[in-house]
Amino acid sequence: MISLTQKKIISAFLICVFVFWFLIFGLTNGAAPEEIKNSIDLKTQELQEINDKIKKSQQDIEATQEEKKSLQKEIKKIDSAVNQLNLNIRSGKIIVNKLGLEIRSLQYDIDDAKIEINEKKKIIVKILRELQEKDGETPFIILLKNKSLTESIFEIQNLADFNGDLAVKIKELENIRSGMTEKAEESSVKKQKIETENENLKNRKTIIVEQKNDKNNFLKITKNKESLYQKQLTELEKQQEAIGKEIEEMEDQLRTSFDPSLLPAKRPGVLGSPVASGNGQNYVTQEYGATKFAQRAYKTKFHNGVDFRAPIGTPITAAEDGKVKAVGNNGRIQYGRYIVIEHANNLSSLYAHLSSQTVKNGETVKRGQIIGYSGSTGYSFGAHLHFTVYWTPSVEFKSMGNAGLVPIGTTINPIDYLEL
Repeated sequence: MISLTQKKIISAFLICVFVFWFLIFGLTNGAAPEEIKNSIDLKTQELQEINDKIKKSQQDIEATQEEKKSLQKEIKKIDSAVNQLNLNIRSGKIIVNKLGLEIRSLQYDIDDAKIEINEKKKIIVKILRELQEKDGETPFIILLKNKSLTESIFEIQNLADFNGDLAVKIKELENIRSGMTEKAEESSVKKQKIETENENLKNRKTIIVEQKNDKNNFLKITKNKESLYQKQLTELEKQQEAIGKEIEEMEDQLRTSFDPSLLPAKRPGVLGSPVASGNGQNYVTQEYGATKFAQRAYKTKFHNGVDFRAPIGTPITAAEDGKVKAVGNNGRIQYGRYIVIEHANNLSSLYAHLSSQTVKNGETVKRGQIIGYSGSTGYSFGAHLHFTVYWTPSVEFKSMGNAGLVPIGTTINPIDYLEL
């Protein structure tokens, strides 16, 4: 049996350990300054204004997509792309600054939580010491030592209150620590977003240089003459129409002989959105199937994917985990710069008309990972993302004249699987 003296010694030792553990964290500074919050509000407003300009720019471009092509329109298209990229760069810089301010604000919240934690620890230590002083005093002993029943009842109630307060303060401490952990995790996520935005800024600056080079090369090829441009355009349209019809015939044949039961069950979320959120994206501008636009603009009966609104330089993300099967470029024909990813669920995805590709053939990618940036390469009437979904066993790459290797396969309506 442990004696009363031994129990008190053990209890005192445990309290010392408890006190030391609670006082490990040092005190820090207080609440987030009002000026930081005001700065965040200003950045939010500034960001909204830039995004409105990006949307307006994209709407203006889309409104003229079906107008007759001309040399000046092509030059204006490139200039508009550079303007959009500059707006996106301004937007990215604001996002980085805003995230930095939000991280600072979170740090102040974390510091406040640390102060509150230390205050709660002091209260808990005080309660523990008072309980230790009363250690070994049962209600019977308290009744015997006090002169009146009232004093005894009052002391017994105080002892019960001490125990109740201890439980409450420990629970409060756990809640504060949990909130502090959440804010620390939020801060970590924001730091990762800053890294992503800085990478976007770097890539968009590279795309601007390429756009300006494209403009110079375009002017050299056409010698800045409308007649020469129209001659080249006529030849390009003939090549595009021939290749488009060849692809359509092959995919029509594959589609008619295909058993849909071989596909995964249709449900949203099998594939994630291929367009990074923000700026009003995830908006489908052309659906899958026999669309009037495909028949009018591409001279084909069938549109084998869906088109998403995506101003040039918009991050394009992998719709699902998978392996990159192709990183190609059809030049000014068909898909332009494209990526094909094979997924484990028997589906493959195509991302076309990109301005830039940031992955390599054979690379393993994760769902939501940035793989490139939207553009208007290939046979395109403006910046957007063309997104096709194939049944994987049917995917092939056919060599088609000046377009080089072009992916074909049994196509499926992406909307059946996308989470938008």
